[in-house]
Formats: sequence, C-alpha cells, structure tokens
Amino acid sequence: MKYIVFFLFATTSLFSQQLEEFRGVKITDVDSRVLYSDQNIAEAMDYLASINVNAILVVVLNGGYTQYPSGVMDSLFDGKNIDPSFQNRDPLDRIIIEAHRNGIEVYPWFEYGFASHYSGGTPPLGGHILDKYPDWALRTKDNLICTKNGFDWMSAINPEVQNFINSLVKEVIINYDVDGIEFSDRIPALPIEGGYDSVTVSIYKKEHNNSEPPSNYNDASWKKWRADKLNEWYKNVRTIIKEYDKNIMVASSPSVYPWSYDNYLQDVQTWLNEGITDHFIPQLYRYSYNEYLYELEKSIFQVGDKREILFPGFLLNIGTGDNLYVMSPNYLLNALKANRDRGINGEVYFFYEGFRKNDNLIGDTLKATYYKEPAKIPLRSGNIWRPKAEVINENDDNIIAVGDWKNYPMPGFEGQIIRTNEIENYNFISYSFKISKDAYYDLYTYMVPNTNLTQKAIYNVFDNADSTEYFIDQSDMIQKGWQKLATVYLSEGYKQVLKIDNSHLEMDKYLAADAAMLMINRKLSPNVFITDVKNESVNIDLPTNFYLEQNYPNPFNPSTTIKYSIPSIETPFLGGAGVGLVILKIYDILGREIKTLVNQNQKAGNYEVKFDAANLTSGVYFYRLISNSFVVTKKMLLLK
Repeated sequence: MKYIVFFLFATTSLFSQQLEEFRGVKITDVDSRVLYSDQNIAEAMDYLASINVNAILVVVLNGGYTQYPSGVMDSLFDGKNIDPSFQNRDPLDRIIIEAHRNGIEVYPWFEYGFASHYSGGTPPLGGHILDKYPDWALRTKDNLICTKNGFDWMSAINPEVQNFINSLVKEVIINYDVDGIEFSDRIPALPIEGGYDSVTVSIYKKEHNNSEPPSNYNDASWKKWRADKLNEWYKNVRTIIKEYDKNIMVASSPSVYPWSYDNYLQDVQTWLNEGITDHFIPQLYRYSYNEYLYELEKSIFQVGDKREILFPGFLLNIGTGDNLYVMSPNYLLNALKANRDRGINGEVYFFYEGFRKNDNLIGDTLKATYYKEPAKIPLRSGNIWRPKAEVINENDDNIIAVGDWKNYPMPGFEGQIIRTNEIENYNFISYSFKISKDAYYDLYTYMVPNTNLTQKAIYNVFDNADSTEYFIDQSDMIQKGWQKLATVYLSEGYKQVLKIDNSHLEMDKYLAADAAMLMINRKLSPNVFITDVKNESVNIDLPTNFYLEQNYPNPFNPSTTIKYSIPSIETPFLGGAGVGLVILKIYDILGREIKTLVNQNQKAGNYEVKFDAANLTSGVYFYRLISNSFVVTKKMLLLK
C-alpha cells in the first residue's frame, strides 16, 4: 500500500513577555447609540477589539433607571424595571456576550450613583425615585432637596438608600458574569451642601449627644463625619463584592482631589490608603496637555507607592454640534507618552464615541502607536482573566455536515447561513472544539430566526459526562444573534460539543445552522489560568504520561486530526524514555492495515498528525499508537 506524507509537528510552551496595560473606555447611553441595538453593540465590541482595547466600563444606572432588567427596581418602583428606552431588551447581557467574545473585560458602571434625577434645578425635583420615597432625599439646611450642577440627590448616609444601591450591586454581580464594578464621581459622594435630612441628622445626633450638626456645611468636623460615613459604605460594598467573588475588581473614577472632597466629600486619599479600590481612575478631564500633565503629577503623588493601580481618565470627547470637543491626536500621544514615561500602564477614556469621530481618527491613532500590540489587564497575576471565545462557523473545516445542506442568503455571524428541508433522511451538523483547558464553558449558538424555519430544531449538547437534547424554536423572531444553550464542563482536547439535527423537522419547514461559540464561565472556573494574550494558549509543560486523544473531529469527512503525547525523560512511563520509536497506524474494521502515519524516533512532546481518508469508504476505522510497551487503540467514524 502506498505511503502518504502527513503534516507532523511538536507543540511547545509559549513563554513571551506580554504587555500589561489597562485600556478601558466608558460606554454610556447619552450621546451614543451603542446600547440601543444588539447590532450596534456587536459592531462596537469588534471595533474595540480591533484597536486592542481590553476593558469597557458600561453604564448600568443612569437617569434614575437601570440599563438592564432589574428585579430590585421592579419591586421598589412599581414595575419600572428598566430604562424605558431599553424595554424588552437586556443591553448588559448583550454587551457582556459580545465583549467577552472579543476577550474584553466588562465593568458595570453605576454612573448615577447616589443621584436620583437630573432636573437642571427646575422643579419638580427628585424624579420618580424621590416621588416614591421622599425620605430618601438629601436635603440642604433650608430643608430643600439638594440639587447640585442640575442633579437631584438621595442621601448616601441614609441606610435605606445604601441598601438600595447595595441591592443593585449584588443583583449585577449575581446575575451577570462580570469582571469588575465601576464607581465614579457620584458614588460614593454627597454634595457638601447636603446632610440636613431627618435621617442623617438623627444619626449624627445619636453619635453627638443629641447635638445638631453644624449649620456651616464647610465645617471641617462636619465634612469629615459625612465623608467617614461614605467611606464606611464603600468598605461595606467592597466586602459584599469580594465575599461573592474575590476576582471582581472594584474601580473608582472620582473627580480630582481635593476638589472631590471639598465639593462631594469623596475622601479619595482614604480609599487609597485603606485599599478600598483596586483600580484608581481619577477624572483628569482637561482640555490641554499641560493641564493634564499638572493633574497627572498630582495623582502620582497622591497614590504614593501604589502607582500600579493608577489609570488616569482621559476626556476623549464631550458635547455635540458647535459645542463638540474631541481630543486631538497630538494631545493624546503626548498624554500617553507622559503616562508610560512615569510608569503608568493604562488609562480610561470618556467616552467610546470619541474613538469613532473624524473617521476613527483617535482609534486608528491608538492602534498605530501605543496600542499596536494587545495587552493583558494588570493586577491579574500575569494571567488573562477573560480569554477570547472560541467560535466555529458552519463552513469551517472541523464541522461535519451530513445531508442536503445548502447556503441560503440570510446574513449569519460571518457570511450566510445554511439550511435543509430534508425529512426523509437523517441530516445533522456537528460542531467540535479544541478545548485548551479543563473548565466550565458557556455554549452559544448564533440564531437567524425566520418564519419559514422549524419550531422543533434539535440541539444535542455534549459535555464530559453526558448529552442533553434541547428543542429550539428557530422561528422565534425575538431570539436573534448569540443565544446561550447551556453551561458544560469540558476537559482538554478535541471535543464534540454540539449537534443539530432534523429528527423533528416539520413538513415545509427548514432547519438552519450557523456559528457556535464557547466562552469560559468565570463564575464556575475562577482558577483556570491562561497566559498568552496573542494566542491565549495555556502554559503547558512537557507531558508526564503517554496519551492518545480521541481524533478530532469525529465523525469526520474526509480528514481528521490525531493528537498524542510522549513523556519527558525525567518522567518515564510504561517504558517511555523521552526518545524512542513511535508508530501510529490506521486499520479498518476487519483489522487490515490501511496506512502508517508515523514510524520514527520522537522526543518528548505533544504531537498531532492529520489523517486524510478521501479515498476510503464510510465506516468504522481504528488507529493504534505503539511506543515501547505502550499500546493503545481508539475507534473513529468516517461519514461521507
């Protein structure tokens, strides 16, 4: 029988010095359309990944509403569970999916903080929150609702208000697989003019022998007492977050100090001294480089020996029309150079739209200069916390599609979808993934619904232990884009994870297929470490045992890959010495030798070889690995 040449190579560990920089951008629902459609979200996350941004700080509390469906808001405010602009959607869930698909960390941003409403100082004040709970209002010494710079405020010292915010934070970290929480210039914060509401006064009097608080809101002791109460809340909410998941970062982007203390009682120095914040992102929002540099030097002095947590905030753009400001490329590059020259490894931009102004000028400038290479998030012990998802398209080489599948001109994740209306014969499409690390993964499928598609699509999901069958309605017009099927535990190697089949396809309906995706579930797999930001491969040492993996894909048509491991000389197993003769052969179901894939001496390492069965008939075949006393045989299925 004729021998055929196959590709054979050893894989080695990747050890390369990677950049560690926090490259964050704030995404808001004001003067931005990102959150207003799933398509906008996906496009924005793809763009950010293309310029090597690695974190987003996305608004979840603004205008007195949440930008996600909130059970807390629903119970407290008579069904007002989400910003009316996002009714029947979940922008937070969608942006987490699309960001994590691109390997971008997500920090929900509680932008409004302890503010309740923006009235501009014109009655009525307080908005729907204070209409429902008037005792939550922060009041001035004249007993008026405290309004500062147009924002109406709740009392951040009122225990009920604190519990309200705590409940929102807990809701987000429990219900969503997030990477951090972002607090800014209104949280924790309290306008210096406030603190004279009955609840705050009662707490003060209880701690001061029934004495009234000073009428001078600038009184030093009165300022400190209120700031200390905010610090207590901040320490408490940090504890809530860290007790739930120590890997969730706590980020703060206050106004510059000491202005932040003198106007909003933000005791930033205490936050730094006591380690309350993991990421310090002061809003160095200045319109010129010289002004920025002045504030940068102050911030560096303020953090002292904690420079590694300092990621200054840049004012990238603000305003519209004649009042539009966009940072110039020259200012940007000078500021980035100043940061790096001073050992500042990262920054956060306000806000996303500035990257896209002037035909993506700022974004393209970043990609061509300081963000040319990807970077890990700092303070993650050198690991990648959020690796890019693995996506397999329906036309990839490691897909097995059996039956009468045809392209159909509906846009899928990439290109068109495929579909079949075959009901007489069994049709299926099988998706197999290369799993780089034992972990829990979330499995998604890309849905392109249409009224002519089946209501009874069968999705078989496979994990290490079992398989589960799901009925999916492909005609449901609400279920568009990436939809989660299941969470599965998978071990390293090539694994069949999903199969879609026509076993329940109705007459005159079609079964469609498009891309599938796996992304690591960090709630269930917090201790899986990935080190390479470019390839995001796990750090693998030389093998300690002989091992023959199941071929991938399996079933296959017409080619498949076989992987095996030869142990190092220091850890011989079953006769292995790290160097020796290795034989890998293929046999048919009758035991006849079909091909020899490997017959040579090999060093310790991980190997893979491709088997092409284009000239063989469908059926069961066996492959056998022999090395000294190690012999193992496995079965594979060729389906044509």
